Amino acid sequence: MELLKAIYSRRSTRHFSDAEVTGAVVEELLRAAAQAPSALNLQPWAFAVFHGRERLRAYSERAKEHLLATSDPSFGLDPRIDRYASSAVNIFHDADVLIVICAKPGRLAPVQDCFLAAQNLMLAAHGMGLGTCPIGFARPWFNRPDVMEEVKIPSHYTPVLPIVVGYPAAPPPAVPRNPPEIVCWHWDD
Repeated sequence: MELLKAIYSRRSTRHFSDAEVTGAVVEELLRAAAQAPSALNLQPWAFAVFHGRERLRAYSERAKEHLLATSDPSFGLDPRIDRYASSAVNIFHDADVLIVICAKPGRLAPVQDCFLAAQNLMLAAHGMGLGTCPIGFARPWFNRPDVMEEVKIPSHYTPVLPIVVGYPAAPPPAVPRNPPEIVCWHWDD
């Protein structure tokens, strides 16, 4: 897929088919993610990979429970709050693979570098016919020390961005984007 076409056509997938993503495909996505630029080429990312719809459904219930118990009270005013309380809602969208990008300790910008790796991963997945969706709601749960210990994420790493991966049930619809807001432009002739 041509790069600009991928950038303009990639959208978050929230409905996945039953097709399984193989370990080899996940490894290819991780290699693509690791090609991202990083400050001083420190490459401060690590990846936690979880497979299985039942596992992810169980994690979804626990992550939602944590989210509802620890959220700012204003979150209760969100019109979607009932969805998160419902056991029918899986925040991982019934995907069969979840990749959590983790930042290793670093002195410059490890978290920001992990977001660059995430973009590489999502664009590579799109180019391979896969769908992805970042799941920010799950991050606070993955950052709990007891959860990190349970899932074997080293305690000195920081879970930055959980991303589900799978084959889309249907292509996600295009979502309009605003034109870039340019706050200033100093261009010498």
